[in-house]
Amino acid sequence: MARSGDKEAGRSPPAAGRRRRSRWHWLWKLPLALALLSIAQVLALRFVDPPFSSFMAIRWFEAVGAGDAGFRIAHDWRDLDRIAPSLAVAVVAAEDQNFARHRGFDLDAIERARAHNARGGRTRGASTISQQLAKNLFLWGGRSWVRKGAEAWYTLWIELLWPKQRILEVYLNVAEFGDGIYGAQAAARSYWGKDADALTVAESARLAAVLPSPRRYSAHRPGPYVQRRARWIERNMRNLGGEAWLERLE
Repeated sequence: MARSGDKEAGRSPPAAGRRRRSRWHWLWKLPLALALLSIAQVLALRFVDPPFSSFMAIRWFEAVGAGDAGFRIAHDWRDLDRIAPSLAVAVVAAEDQNFARHRGFDLDAIERARAHNARGGRTRGASTISQQLAKNLFLWGGRSWVRKGAEAWYTLWIELLWPKQRILEVYLNVAEFGDGIYGAQAAARSYWGKDADALTVAESARLAAVLPSPRRYSAHRPGPYVQRRARWIERNMRNLGGEAWLERLE
């Protein structure tokens, strides 16, 4: 009996060591699995139209948590060729004029924003359309380093796996244009009772003008800020070349 006990005692430490190694083995695999899953998400959505975004889900849970059981998300997918070209040009003119040239990150805009913010005053961002899409589609709001790191990761793969037209198409379908109003079609129907392909240049510019804060500003009843910004956007649209710019986008 003593010998048997000695043998069991002798086997115990190696067994415990194997269990510890097994735990570390899975801890090492978990980040790899998450990375592969995120890449698979991006690749799948190049071909499959997303039925909702993380921002839509978060907003719905916020409303339910606040007791607003009647809250509804307005969203209706439209392919890019069923959205007025003026809206695509307007969001680029407003948010990311180097969209056609950069690969997800506009380093010049980042440096200008850094210099501006260092002088104090109102904080200026430098997020590209690709970065905003990564955040709206997959992530959450806020300014934490974790979220910014995840945003950069998704942006990298969106730019690697999607053509620019697909990036614009998905962005125009998940961007928030008002509280609970997501995408070009829902905005066009909610504000003007028309389909997204019938939006005028002025209406497109007003929708693009509210993107920095769509729950604060209204494209339907624009105040002085939105009117000024919409006029500025229309000038930038002309500088880009108008709707011909979209035809040249690769």
